[in-house]
Amino acid sequence: MVNRFICRFIFELLFCNPPQTPSEAEVPCSNTRCRSFVMDSLLFRLKESVGEALLPGDVFSPDSEETPSRAEKLICGPGLRRTGDHVHVFKSGILRNKLPNMFWIDSQQRRYVPAKGESVIGIVTSKAGDVFKVDVGGSEQASLSYLAFEGATKRNRPNVQVGDLVFGQFAVANRDMEPELVCIDGCGRANGMGVFGNDGLLFRCSLGLARRLLTPNSELVKDLQQVFPFETVVGLNGRIWIKARTVTQTLILMNLLEACENMTAQQRHSLLQKVKDCSH
Repeated sequence: MVNRFICRFIFELLFCNPPQTPSEAEVPCSNTRCRSFVMDSLLFRLKESVGEALLPGDVFSPDSEETPSRAEKLICGPGLRRTGDHVHVFKSGILRNKLPNMFWIDSQQRRYVPAKGESVIGIVTSKAGDVFKVDVGGSEQASLSYLAFEGATKRNRPNVQVGDLVFGQFAVANRDMEPELVCIDGCGRANGMGVFGNDGLLFRCSLGLARRLLTPNSELVKDLQQVFPFETVVGLNGRIWIKARTVTQTLILMNLLEACENMTAQQRHSLLQKVKDCSH
């Protein structure tokens, strides 16, 4: 009996648990170097194409001829989708880049798809219990809880009526769930969000124009401020609220915004100079 157990032990030791070879031990390190190489190759190809016009179906793939270096994080914005080691384009437009490694497609799309964290302008359409339904221009309405306002409690409810304009950001936004809006930031502060727009004018524009107006130090906004002083709220869903001193100035600014969208800088300056001369 003892000899039988000894033989079984020797058999399992020799054949059931073979020792790890040096080549197998080097596999994780090799995979790490390969992953670093693939990421750097993708970034190189994307940065080469910044400013070019792309079409749906274009694909960025890693190039085996590139020299690997340090792996960096890649962030794909609107119009781009990453699948494994490839980046696919599914919108037509211009490839844009923001340091360090954020890429997106700048297009003239008017249909808005909600995305988490984006700030939008919504219109309250109804109230269902403790939740408001808000039209944000997407395929379905978003929900807004009465507790999603600064200082709101069960006793101190915000004064929100049907038809009010609301500026907020998405806390939940994906294709399998109803979008959810909030009017507070991560610290519980309003930070400019909430109900607004007792006066003024709300109109729609392309998503590309909305992004241009929201860029820091936008030249278009600076040029318009030299014509008339005004207040504005811009949502990434392609809605703009604007208010000037008079109704006439507000309408002129709205028409200028729509006209200047596809103009060059020289054409825009010429048009705004004519408006300034006529207004004085």
